[in-house]
Amino acid sequence: MHIFIFSDAGKPIYSRYGKEDKLVTIMGVMQALVSFIQDSKDNMRCIIAGDHQFVFLVREHIILVCVSKTTESTTQIMLRLTYVYNQIISVLTYSQLSRIFKTRRNYDLRRLLSGTEKFIDNLLNLMDHDPSFLLGAVRCLPLPNSIRETIAQTVTMHAKVKDLVFAILLANNQLVTLVRMKKYFLHPIDLHLIINLVNASESFKAAESWTPICLPKFDTSGYLHGHVSYLDDECNSCLLLLTVDRDTFFKLSDCRNRILDRLKRHNCLQAINESLKRKGYSTTQVGIPDLRHFMYKSRSTAQFTSPDFEAPYISDEEQTRLYGLYQYLHHRIHCTARPLKILFHVGEYETLLGWVTSGFELYAIFGPLTTKPVAIASVNRLLKWIKKEEDRLFILNSPTF
Repeated sequence: MHIFIFSDAGKPIYSRYGKEDKLVTIMGVMQALVSFIQDSKDNMRCIIAGDHQFVFLVREHIILVCVSKTTESTTQIMLRLTYVYNQIISVLTYSQLSRIFKTRRNYDLRRLLSGTEKFIDNLLNLMDHDPSFLLGAVRCLPLPNSIRETIAQTVTMHAKVKDLVFAILLANNQLVTLVRMKKYFLHPIDLHLIINLVNASESFKAAESWTPICLPKFDTSGYLHGHVSYLDDECNSCLLLLTVDRDTFFKLSDCRNRILDRLKRHNCLQAINESLKRKGYSTTQVGIPDLRHFMYKSRSTAQFTSPDFEAPYISDEEQTRLYGLYQYLHHRIHCTARPLKILFHVGEYETLLGWVTSGFELYAIFGPLTTKPVAIASVNRLLKWIKKEEDRLFILNSPTF
């Protein structure tokens, strides 16, 4: 899957593979196609050429194109491009981007994005296999409810600083806790960009850092200022304190130290590291013989859970194929032309079941000989197991400052 980004004047901005300067001609042709369609009072969306899809996302001043030979739907590819666009806004803010191109239409945006290409690269690599983006949800680190409440209480107690908007604790791309100012909420897209920022930045592991970040769903016009620090020597637990005040680094550093001290006293960091070493849970723990794998999303909290990979999904090739099955299920369920509430599909190697209600989305993979009644009975058992384990798998309340 190849990604091209260029300005509406045809100036190259980014290419996933190869050098932008050597792909100027191709980007110029793409820009000409977009302009030609716009002259007809229409928008370019997709071109099908044999096995390839050319998907276009046209935004003010910027055009993003994905060339794909995968089985992903146009809508799913468009979602990828939207994330990449939001990543650019996260670095520059929409206000700055708009001001630059209104002043100088031929501006080379690579000057401002120099050094931040790694964030787009990392985001694209994550989207190749991480279902968080497909589901529009975040994965929570499985923890005993008492430990999670202690962590949230600790952050709430010791992060009472004026203009602090969000306090987020992450561990290996999983959410441990999120505390927010009462009147604000954090959209899953913004949280994914924060996770990508941490995941792509090795420099955060060296010392406490102070970094600006624009969260497009929160405010496209300005930055929040983030105090970012790891809380343990193994660099597993990363704490982010996001504020609108650019002059509070030392106050937030003091908050961080007090939070760290209390988490150590209550053995919370030890509990986080033990959970990470366990790597999650297996489908055998669920106790449903026919079930091979599943993804469950709580729609009210925008959080999801899924078990570790087991046979036959051990190799990278099989895991990629499994993700393709989930993409197929998700597309069929959410197809705008004909949305479905439940889908049962018998394939060559497995049987698939997708089920969407007002409260959850569930995608389950069974063996190839599983019948529909058995699959539905298994799913009902699975839902009971998830309900029993929800305190451990999800953040059920939303603590505030």
